[in-house]
Amino acid sequence: MTIVIDGESFAIPILSIKRKADFLDKYAERTEDGVLHRELIGVYFNYELAFGRTGTLAEYASLWAKLTEVEEFHTVVVPDFDGTGGQYTFTAYFAGISDELIKESATQTFWKNLVVNFIAQSPA
Repeated sequence: MTIVIDGESFAIPILSIKRKADFLDKYAERTEDGVLHRELIGVYFNYELAFGRTGTLAEYASLWAKLTEVEEFHTVVVPDFDGTGGQYTFTAYFAGISDELIKESATQTFWKNLVVNFIAQSPA
């Protein structure tokens, strides 16, 4: 599977995809009798992706540039959650982007363990 961001596909292996359904409240408050009252704004599907190595340093550099570009939101396509092999498309911002250096030569730098969080802009 490849990841698609803003219509651009990146052929870098995905090692894992973690998803969370975060519930966002307008308010949540307990009254003196112990009863919780809340108004739910919506459920947000957020994802954490971990990428593997690629033999193409230019492809990795291109993905890093896309993940770190100065844009408020991006259109992201991930595997669908219904198990049919489809796709789920949503608008998100990126957070918690990290990787680590494997080795560096005089002409090239190699990285591994690229991880990114996709945080949904609006409820699913």
